[in-house]
Amino acid sequence: MKKQFHKHSLLNQYLISIFSVIIISTICYIGTELIGYRSVALLLLATVSVLAIFFSIYPILIAATLSALIWDFFFIPPHFTFHVESYEDILMLLMYFIIALLNGVLTSKIRSYEKKEQQKEEQQNTLRLYKTIFNSISHELRTPISTIVGASDNLLHSNSNFSEHDKKKLASEISIAAFRLNRLIDNLLNMQRLESGQLKLKLEWCEITELINSSLNRLQHELTNFNVELEIEQDFPLVKLDFGLMEQAIFNILHNSTIYTPINSIIKINCKLDNKYIVIEISDNGNGFTDEDLKNIFNKFYRNNQTKTGGLGLGLSIVKGYVEAHNGYITIEKNIPNGAMFVLKIPSETIHLNENSEAVDLIK
Repeated sequence: MKKQFHKHSLLNQYLISIFSVIIISTICYIGTELIGYRSVALLLLATVSVLAIFFSIYPILIAATLSALIWDFFFIPPHFTFHVESYEDILMLLMYFIIALLNGVLTSKIRSYEKKEQQKEEQQNTLRLYKTIFNSISHELRTPISTIVGASDNLLHSNSNFSEHDKKKLASEISIAAFRLNRLIDNLLNMQRLESGQLKLKLEWCEITELINSSLNRLQHELTNFNVELEIEQDFPLVKLDFGLMEQAIFNILHNSTIYTPINSIIKINCKLDNKYIVIEISDNGNGFTDEDLKNIFNKFYRNNQTKTGGLGLGLSIVKGYVEAHNGYITIEKNIPNGAMFVLKIPSETIHLNENSEAVDLIK
């Protein structure tokens, strides 16, 4: 497939090179009396030079040879013959051919060298990124695993000096570390699913309250020291979403808030309808993000320099992927007077229910 594409690309270069020389030659032929046949050589040489900037060496050699033949046949007297009477014109034709070939070859060589240097630089950047990611993943996996191993070892070898309170504390540490480890692995697997294109939505009717509360319940421990305010529009209908994906998306945003906002900050969740869109706003009154953060916040492996706890920088990138999988979009903006606000807008079917749980209104 790659070889076939390369063949088509090279064929296009040959065709463009040939037609470019022919077109410039035609234009020059019309104005020969005004510019003179010697000036035509400069224009054709400029054409070959421009082509050499973009194309590989063999199409340039064809263009240089063709332009020399055309200049000789149509422009150097006597016309319409390859015979050249003037020694001056013979020398000019020879020099033109040599300069055109050298110009094309040297320019192509320079381009090839620059391309190799660029590839080399990209490989070095890739290796640096891989090393950074590998070190980050190793560190993030090692921390919860060490906690689990240490706490479980203490429990297994505990003696009578261990009180029930100590045992519960160690069990709690194991539980927290296990959830952290599970979250890291989930993020890596979810990113792989997004990038492989294997993500398929499982749309089902959901209650927005259940969706939000499910995410909040998973973060009970992290949200202990935060004030969470939930506001959902009255008579909010059932919505058709992939419950698992959207619950994970909201979870990641809320978890991000627990990392970047000071203790006792207010986290607000506002759910409403805007025409055919479900709008979920998650805001806080913390320190907010810098302009640099706002530009890169949804990029893979991007982490704020002020981050105090661990993470791989995949959470918000996954959120963006899940929202876009629903044909929606997510934005982040500065909250007034301070903090940050995530806005999710997702198109969805909605259905209103009456008290007897019968569908009374369906909107697509």
